[in-house]
Amino acid sequence: MKLNPRFVSAHSDSFRTVKAPGLDLPAAQRDPAVIARVSQILLDIEAHGMDAVRRYAQEFDHDGSAEFEVDAATLAGTGDQLDPALRAAIELGSDRTKRFARLQRNHLEDFEAELEPGLIVGQRYIPVRSVGAYLPAGRFPLTASAFMTIGVAKVAGVDTVIACTPPGPSGGANAAVSYAAAISGVDRLFVLGGVQALAAMAFGLLGDAPVDMLVGAGNAFVAEAKRQLFGAVAIDLLAGPSEVAVIADDTASAELVAADLLGQAEHGPNSPAALVTTSADLAHAVVAEVDRQLEGLSTASIAGPAWRDFGSVLLVTTREDAVLVMDELAPEHLELQTSDDAWYHDHLRNYGSLFLGAWSTVAYSDKGMAGTNHVLPTAGGAKHSAGLSVSRYLKPLTYQRISESATPALAEAVETISASEGMSAHEATATLRLRDAARVR
Repeated sequence: MKLNPRFVSAHSDSFRTVKAPGLDLPAAQRDPAVIARVSQILLDIEAHGMDAVRRYAQEFDHDGSAEFEVDAATLAGTGDQLDPALRAAIELGSDRTKRFARLQRNHLEDFEAELEPGLIVGQRYIPVRSVGAYLPAGRFPLTASAFMTIGVAKVAGVDTVIACTPPGPSGGANAAVSYAAAISGVDRLFVLGGVQALAAMAFGLLGDAPVDMLVGAGNAFVAEAKRQLFGAVAIDLLAGPSEVAVIADDTASAELVAADLLGQAEHGPNSPAALVTTSADLAHAVVAEVDRQLEGLSTASIAGPAWRDFGSVLLVTTREDAVLVMDELAPEHLELQTSDDAWYHDHLRNYGSLFLGAWSTVAYSDKGMAGTNHVLPTAGGAKHSAGLSVSRYLKPLTYQRISESATPALAEAVETISASEGMSAHEATATLRLRDAARVR
């Protein structure tokens, strides 16, 4: 999430940099070393199957077990291992995410229409058959990921959803992540992480046929594995380190803005956070407030380097300039804390998910409480792609039904175009139908 040098050159009068990122690096998922290593691992697993998967599980997960699957009884009992408050919160997040997904599904309607007499066309939404979900549990177990990937897939009508999650320090799956997967409707859960997990699901090495689609966030290696496997399977999107951006004016609280920037910087030391503001006073106050909050933050060793190396504060003169700059950044998460949030909502176009007003914070979506999906595009992907939703699991399949009476108008035009292209076999399919239609008449 950074400004393109050409954009900076073309719009240098539109903003001033108050704080620049300390490092100027390509997006984490574009590291050549990551690309090469992932390619080697995928080729090895494709050639050697589960033997290679077990080797990489031992190397990366320190798990040399012969079996990776969590048995059904253990999975069903994971909720009993949790503090009751945590269990209730997980159940609430799962329910809200499913409810929002059902609302989305209800607004995706099949249809059929008659374009011309005798020419019937239509569209049906059909779910993919099987999905493989990756549930991150590295530095921090992302409990709500199961809601977004498994639960939403089940609302869409996907028959089979299997999931993989890396082992924790004790060797087993994180209990909260496992329970979130269980109540989201997972069919099978495997304690397997990283590239080897994606490959095992894509190549059909876990006792099921190869999945049709891979979903879920992960580190740079997971994102690169999805990129290289795309084509053999569908993917949701290529998500890199978590991003947050805030548009704020002089009505905003520097304390809240700083807290929300650090809330996403906490995800990892390469997580970008940006403030675009029309207020010079707020810009400097937020920089000072971030430093103050870092002093008491238990995750300062992560959020601090992220802010230092990837954080930015940009000062603009007008709200139009704020939109211009923010649409170029195209952040994964975008918060509005201004006196005119509705205007910004109407004019912004590039973001993964939007949080309107000071009462709306990204963490509510991250943990599943807002109901919206937190698997979202990063590294500028919001310029062309949306985040994961129920629609991503559905294929809008078209069909047509054409009568004899409609044939002449279609066939004669197809004959003409096909002849101009030199495609005689196409032409013949129309000519034969014209002949048969004439015989009927």
